[in-house]
Parts: sequence; structure tokens; C-alpha cells
Amino acid sequence: MEASVAKKAIKGGEFLIKETHAQDIFIPEEFTEEQRMMAEATQDFINTEITPRVEEIDSNKEGLMRSIFEKAGELGLLGISVPEEFGGLGMSFNTSMLIADVIGSAGSFSTTYGAHTGIGTLPILYYGSEEQKQKYLPKLATGEWAACYCLTEPDAGSDANSGKTKAELTEDGKHYKINGQKMWISNAGFADLFIVFARIEDDKNLTAFIVEKSFGGITMNDEERKMGIKGSSTRQVFFNDCMVPVENMLSERGNGFKIAVNILNIGRIKLGAGVIGGCKTVVSQATNYANERKQFGKSIGSFGAVKQKLAEMSIRTFVTESAAYRAGQDIEDLIDDMIASGMPEADAKLKATEQFAIECAIIKIHGSEVLDYVVDQGVQTYGGMGFSEEAPMARAYRDARISRIYEGTNEINRMLLVGMTLKRALKGEINLLEPAKAVAKELTAVPSFASIDASIPFAEEKEVIKNLKKAVLMVAGKAAQTFGPKLNDEQEILMNIADMMTEIYAAESALLRVEKLMDTNGEDAVNHQKNMALVYLYEAVDKVNVAGKEAVAAFANGDEQKVMLMGLKRFTKLSNLVNTHQLRRKIADELLVKNEYAF
Repeated sequence: MEASVAKKAIKGGEFLIKETHAQDIFIPEEFTEEQRMMAEATQDFINTEITPRVEEIDSNKEGLMRSIFEKAGELGLLGISVPEEFGGLGMSFNTSMLIADVIGSAGSFSTTYGAHTGIGTLPILYYGSEEQKQKYLPKLATGEWAACYCLTEPDAGSDANSGKTKAELTEDGKHYKINGQKMWISNAGFADLFIVFARIEDDKNLTAFIVEKSFGGITMNDEERKMGIKGSSTRQVFFNDCMVPVENMLSERGNGFKIAVNILNIGRIKLGAGVIGGCKTVVSQATNYANERKQFGKSIGSFGAVKQKLAEMSIRTFVTESAAYRAGQDIEDLIDDMIASGMPEADAKLKATEQFAIECAIIKIHGSEVLDYVVDQGVQTYGGMGFSEEAPMARAYRDARISRIYEGTNEINRMLLVGMTLKRALKGEINLLEPAKAVAKELTAVPSFASIDASIPFAEEKEVIKNLKKAVLMVAGKAAQTFGPKLNDEQEILMNIADMMTEIYAAESALLRVEKLMDTNGEDAVNHQKNMALVYLYEAVDKVNVAGKEAVAAFANGDEQKVMLMGLKRFTKLSNLVNTHQLRRKIADELLVKNEYAF
């Protein structure tokens, strides 16, 4: 009961100031049999419909992606998040994360899937009127209709609210006439429904509309020639006197920007989960190749340099997975609490995701950069073959690169997550002020040499995590005090602080996952996972130290700088060196024996 109460009380961003207990987080090993069966069915779909046809898909064969999309609809994969009353499966938030995870290995189709089930469908589910939901959701859930999301314009990317597309009410008051241009629109080539953002008169914020292709006035450029995800449809869309019935306004006038922001929060965490399947696939392929490829009379997997790559790829994948499902379940728990308190389900899902927007941004950043790392090391493991289109690494490398750009670039997400944290602190929603003051006081106090209770699992490592959090509070607190509102202009410092927060959340998530596994299965059964968590924490300490020093050097001088650097040294200190080479070798040996990602 106590754990349940504590869990209900957590807010987004509070991981910085509150200790999280292992029993209070969700780990992927806890998925139910039903959820695992759904994941297996999704993997079977990928193995049958996508893997054998990757060349055809990449060639953008006419009608192929739409036909695969429709088969996914027949299996129910497009309606995971849509309530049963509207023709979907009505499954939980973390289940939708799990399916996104599995589909992450499907390359171009993962983009098609994400654009439809996320930004294409959710605006109607969360903001649509009852009539709009009844009319459109059943078609979207079954794949009868495909959806796309029209926000980005030639001069409105990260600054999405600056879009110039116009919506003008007709004289008879029955339609809005939409004119404008949208670009980088996924699924546009075969979409039946467009979520379109346009400005009415001189409104400060955009308004959203549900636009059917049959309304007319819609033309498109040819398919974009892209670096990766070549099989997904990406086009520029032009609206030329497109007549949209007034009843197809989505939500209220001027609410479009809010819709865009909140839907993107969901897209970010789903993207973070969506890289996991791709990472595991690449690790398995690289491991298989390392076992088969012989040089100097033995498999290249027997060499330490290759083992380090395989192990590090697995470590970062394991950590991303740990962080993603921890955050996903926190959102799901808050959704359940809000519904139990009487809030409508759609509102609860929006509010809960908004509450954890900081974590959503962290998962997006961490996951997309881990994917980039994994595919890069996958190419390197394959060597010359990795550079060949005959091997799977070239496609994986190209397809992965977009992840750091869409759903908000990683740079934008870094600045957003720090900005949101400080904004919530100023509003009193997160009590950062008192802990920051305590850390500032600690800087001039005599260091504590209190002994650590060795009977507590990971007691020493948890102390390290606690100190890393103090490092963030010290740097962020002093930066906010120094610059005030102008801190938003110090983008490099914001990105330093974001890196510190991201590494802490990721390292803590992996550690808590392993602790929970140890409690369930015993330490011997999860020895490799323990090694992965320890290696990652060791690396995270150095990353936090470097980011902290860069930030401090940008705004502190003289004695103040010396005191902060001493504090940073104290807060990023490890009592013992960890032999990461040895631990990585053990992890790699397990991979090579199993001949696949084994964790």
C-alpha cells in the first residue's frame, strides 16, 4: 500500500529530487502473457510482410506500403490505442509502447505506422468531438483510412506556431477555406485524412482541422528522395481553396498549437520506445556476423575490440529500454489515477503525458542517440561489408538518422526539458528550490564521511546517483540565478544541463531495473544485466562531469568557479575504479554464445 501511495504522488521531473524505489518502477520483464502474445504477433507480421520485401519497400513500389499498412490494420495493430467502442483494441499506454518497440525494427514501415497511429490518429482521439470520433476513428483503427499530420512548413519547423497556412471562413459561415503549403508530411502519398494546422485571421495560435482528401483542393509534389526510410511516403502538400466544413475544426479555435505540443509529447516517448526493436535487431545481426567472420584464423568476435563494440551496443540498448518503460508506466499509472478520480479517459491521457513531458523528451533524446550509436557500431563490426548495400547495416544506418530530427530535434528537446523543469520549479510544481539551496550550502560544508550500509542493494551506486543529482541542482540552480529569464538564450548551457539530466535518468532506470530483477530472480540470474548497469553508471559519471564543467566555465569565474568545480568533483566521484573492459567482455561472451541480443 505504501509503495502504491508513493507511486501515485510522483510528478514529472521529480526524479531529480526524490529517491525512486525499485519496487515502484515497471520493468519490461513484467509484461503480461497477453502483452507478450501481442508483441509476438507483431513480430510475426514483420517477419512475414516486411523483412522479405525490404528491397521492394525501399524502391517505393506503387501501392506496396498501403497494402502492408492495410494488413496491419486487419491484425489490429493500427488500433492498439483506440478504444474498443471506436473499433480499436483499447490497450494500455505501455502496451502501445511495446508494439512501437517491436515495430521499430521494421525500417520504413515504422515511420508509416508511427505517423498514422500517433500524430495522425491521436489528435482526433484526444481532442475530437464525439461525432468526429464516431466518424473517423473506426476507419483509422482498421486501416480503411490512412492518416497524416500537416504541421511543418518551409518557414515553420521547430518554430511550428509560425506557420503561414491560412483558414478563412466563407461568407455563408459553413466552411473554412484553407490555403497554404506543408512539407515533410509522412504518409501524404496515400493518406485519406489530413490533420492540418492553419491560422484564422491574425490569431496568435494555430487552429487544427480534420481534412478529408475527398474535400478537394489538395495537390502534392512527387515523393521526396530521402537519405533513409525510403519506403515511407514523404511529400509536400499544397492546399488550394480547400473547403473544410466548420464542424471539422478540431477542438477550439486557436487550440492547434496546444494540440501539436501535447501530441508531440506522446510521439517523443513512443519514438524512444520505437528504437529499441531496431537496436536489438542490429545487435543480433552484428553478433551473428562476428561469430561467422573469420580473420587471423578465428572469429572476429574473439577479439577484445569487437567484444567492446558488441557489449556497449547492448548496454546502451538495455538502458534505453529500462528508461522508456519506467517512464511509460509512470504515465499509465497517472492516467489510471486520473480516470479513477473522475476525469474523462481522453483528458487523462493528455494530462498524464503532459505531466511527464520532461521524461518524454529525455527518452526521445536518449533513444534516438543510442540507435545512432548502435547502427554506427554495427557498420563498423561488419567492416567493409557494413558499407555494402548487400548487407543489412547500410539500410539500418540510413534509416536511423531521422530519429534525431523528427518529433522535435534533439537540440530542441534538450532545451525544452530544461526549460520545463525550471518553469515548473518557479511555479512551485516541483520543489527544486529547497534541494538546490541545500546543495549550495553543502558546497561550503565539511564533506560527510558517513559509512554506507552494504546490506542495501546497490547502496554505493545509489549514493553516486544521489550525488549526480546534486551536481545538476548545483549547475542548474546557479545558472538560473546568474541569467534569470535570459537563461533561455544560453542554449549551450541548457544542453549541458539536459545531458546531465538525461544520463542520470537513464543510469538510475537501469540500476533500478536490475535491483528489481535481483529481488525476483536472484543475483546470479541477472549477473550480465548487473554488469551492464554498472558499466553504464560508470560512463554516466564522466559524462555528467564533463557537461557540468562546460556549463560552469560558461558563467562562473574566480572563487565562485573554484568552489563549483570542487563541488562538481565531489558530486561526480567514484570510490572505486570499475574494470569496464572485463565487464564488457563478459557481456559480449554471453551475446556470442547466444548469437543474438540476449538481455
